[in-house]
Amino acid sequence: MRPLWRCRACGAPWPCQPARLALLARYRSDRPALMIYLGTLLTEAAGQLAQLNGHTPPADLHDRFLGWARARVPGDGRAGKCTRHDAVQARRGGVGGTMFHVNHEPGVEIHHTDPFAVPAGQRSPVRRLRGRLASPVTLWTAPGPAGLTVSSTLVAEGEPDRLLGLVDPESDLWAAVESAGRFAVAPLNPSHRQLADRFAGLFPSPGGLFATGAWTETPYGPVPADAGGWAGCRLDAAREYGWGLLVEATIEAVELAEETDPLLHYRGRYRELT
Repeated sequence: MRPLWRCRACGAPWPCQPARLALLARYRSDRPALMIYLGTLLTEAAGQLAQLNGHTPPADLHDRFLGWARARVPGDGRAGKCTRHDAVQARRGGVGGTMFHVNHEPGVEIHHTDPFAVPAGQRSPVRRLRGRLASPVTLWTAPGPAGLTVSSTLVAEGEPDRLLGLVDPESDLWAAVESAGRFAVAPLNPSHRQLADRFAGLFPSPGGLFATGAWTETPYGPVPADAGGWAGCRLDAAREYGWGLLVEATIEAVELAEETDPLLHYRGRYRELT
């Protein structure tokens, strides 16, 4: 989430723990490409955060973006003592005999809580308030195809029926929607947790976002074949709203399947109806 450079899902400074794991999986066989990608984002983040912090970027920005991703070789003096977990990871396919340490310091213990989470006293009260509002998890897709997990979807009945939602203005989904002028929205159910994480960028997607699972092709974009239905929308307008983009659309088509319980997002986690 620019320009604060915090994760939209958990609020932690980006790259947060889930983002680091996803990046390691995505660039498993090409560490130089990972470092180039992170270096490019580091430069962008330094400029934006400097404007927010009185023209001085945070001192730990280099370690935050690049330090955790450096390749470490067990026993080479840089990584410290090779743990049993390190040895297992190396046997499972470390590239060139190297491995990555997601934590800043190798050899640390596994935490029961997220070690990269923002301390409670420093969390935005507005973000905390938003976290207390349970939201339905939906998947937005567009021709291309492109997709994004969205938990800010609102349907308004009327003549015509309308749909609103907040999306990431820098996402591939928005670029596809802006180009096509239309998109599909499908409510997700508890069986779609992994799919929701995949389209939120929190879970690796080898082969592409749509490579796994069954999909139904529609003129508005692919939708999960086992979704409880979908809506086909025509883009009407979009404008900056907070850190996101408020998308306004007209609902042109609705297909409903057998009703299922919704997947909800509450306090940073997926929840189900009890």
